[in-house]
Amino acid sequence: MAEFVHLEVDEGVATIRLDRPKMNAISLAVQAELRAAAEECTDREDVAAVVITGGEKVFAAGNDVKEMASMSYAEMVSVIGPLQQAVTAVAEIPKPVVAAVNGYALGGGCELALAADVRFAASDAVLGQPEVLLGIIPGAGGTQRLARLVGPSRAKDLIFTGRFVRADEALTLGLVDRVVPPEDVYTQAWEWASQFSGAASLALRAAKQAVDGGLATDLTTGLALERAAFAGCFATADRETGMRSFVEDGPGKARFEGR
Repeated sequence: MAEFVHLEVDEGVATIRLDRPKMNAISLAVQAELRAAAEECTDREDVAAVVITGGEKVFAAGNDVKEMASMSYAEMVSVIGPLQQAVTAVAEIPKPVVAAVNGYALGGGCELALAADVRFAASDAVLGQPEVLLGIIPGAGGTQRLARLVGPSRAKDLIFTGRFVRADEALTLGLVDRVVPPEDVYTQAWEWASQFSGAASLALRAAKQAVDGGLATDLTTGLALERAAFAGCFATADRETGMRSFVEDGPGKARFEGR
């Protein structure tokens, strides 16, 4: 049993919940458990979509600074890879992933939220990449995913200054996708994820891989990725089911099997 990261599955929706009181600081142990949970979500056929949350009070206030403070350069060289890999494992779950952000999502917590496909934030949530105030920079994808999400100049402003961003500004920046009352964040995130139970899972996988792969390269290469993924869908039973249902019954009535 994991100590700090809990995984539950209900009606096709997996919830990855951080539980390391009181601020969900992301320690080496949390990183390892987070990676394991993400890999389990990837492998499990009964998981159609994923919600990642830190609970009702705080998402994650950052990496464990006390744990890092005494590390040497040589020690950090061996640690930074697993740190990035834990967050990347979440980003690479080949299913829709939504972050339900209550309270603080700072530093490593913000980077974890960035690894989701969409982000729902409480109206009183606070996000940011304040690593520069510690004399370091984001190290779990913040310099890369944030720039791709909100653009390089906005990302540089947030990273250079280390300032905190409240939910309304985060929505304006495109850092989050929906702002809701604090008590509704998880429920709305779960409801968003639940719409993919019974969806064409192989098509969703292909779509996510095409979008994410295309963002990492030039347009020509991205279009080639899209062509290959599009054609690949024609090898699936879901494509046959979906098109037959559309012709016979109209759109939105197909019942997919994920094969």
